[in-house]
Amino acid sequence: MANRFGNWYFGWNIVAAATLLTLLTVGMRMGIGPFFLPMTEDLGFSRSLLSGIIAIGMLCYGLGMPLAGYLVSKHGTRPVLLLGNAVVVASSIWTVYARDPVSFLLSFGILLSIGLALASPVTLTPVLARWFVRRRGMALFFISTGSMAGIAIVTPLLTSAIQAVGWQATILGFAAIYTLFTVPLALFVIRDNAPQHADQTPEQVAAMPASSHASTASLKLGEAMLTGPFWIITIGLFACGFSMNLLGTHGIPMLTDHGFDATTSSLGIGLIGLVAIFSTLVLGRISDVVPRKKLLAVIYFVRGLGFFALLIVATQWELYTVAAIGGIVWAGSIALSSAILADIYGVRLVGVLYGCSYLGHQVGAMISSWLGGWAYEAFGTHWIAFGSAGVILLVAAVIALLLPPKEFTLMARPVPA
Repeated sequence: MANRFGNWYFGWNIVAAATLLTLLTVGMRMGIGPFFLPMTEDLGFSRSLLSGIIAIGMLCYGLGMPLAGYLVSKHGTRPVLLLGNAVVVASSIWTVYARDPVSFLLSFGILLSIGLALASPVTLTPVLARWFVRRRGMALFFISTGSMAGIAIVTPLLTSAIQAVGWQATILGFAAIYTLFTVPLALFVIRDNAPQHADQTPEQVAAMPASSHASTASLKLGEAMLTGPFWIITIGLFACGFSMNLLGTHGIPMLTDHGFDATTSSLGIGLIGLVAIFSTLVLGRISDVVPRKKLLAVIYFVRGLGFFALLIVATQWELYTVAAIGGIVWAGSIALSSAILADIYGVRLVGVLYGCSYLGHQVGAMISSWLGGWAYEAFGTHWIAFGSAGVILLVAAVIALLLPPKEFTLMARPVPA
């Protein structure tokens, strides 16, 4: 089948499929809140027990990312998506029948998390990186749009479904809907074999230097993980996970402790995600025009200042202004990081490298979840946790500027001994 239908490039069909799959997987993984109280009441678990199971699940979701990247590099995108779908269905059925903590941990905490990780942005990044060079930033930013939309759309839908039919039927319903979309999209839309020069114009192909056509097989995974750009991206994603999860877990309590009512606090945090849905599309277009490392530095810098601003806002309009500005840069770092990894290391390694880097994101998320609660109980202030997030983000902004330019590549360069 041709890769173009008139002026329509088939790669955009893959972008649409990847965005929809990300909406479903991230929406379910981050939409645990509506299940929490119904599960504790039905299963007789304490809140601390269920919280521990969910925390382990979040870690397993992060650990599943390198696994997903490795499997994609070995077997391709389609088999990994279908495997992930099978794991999600099996774990959902097991979850419904699990009644003791161990079974529930294995089914809902571990197996479901791994299944969702196998259809995460890490799985879908390599195929998009193959199909897009000229518009790579824009294509990958659509995944971030799907993530934000998943949180904004799936969470209220899960809440309504649980109220209507219960949490067990809701999980089975999600597995059915997930299968309904994943199987046909994986079989008929997702294609790893992109055109030789992807979406580049004939003029761009003709202008490519001869060295750019060199073999990309010389750099091995272990060598790539010893290079500076990989660790700069990983540190940045650690800062991203630390800050995003801190705000998601402790943002509303922090604002209510600072004098805002629950409704205002919720609207303030919700506004960040709402703005992020639309801002990702704009940032994606910008990322294909300006140097990506500079845009990444700006995103981390503005987000870092935003955490300090949230600690000192005193009125509703101040809160909403800070939230709106923060929402503009809220979802850009993950898409930019994956695009930069593809630029530097090539599409052959981007999946597993992105998965390893994303593990740093989940480690940061776990630490901030603990620090936000412990620091407030120990010292009676949110400045320690939220101030730490601001400082870490500012550090990430500075070191992002140390990344090589977009034109630089390690794909076919030997690593010095």
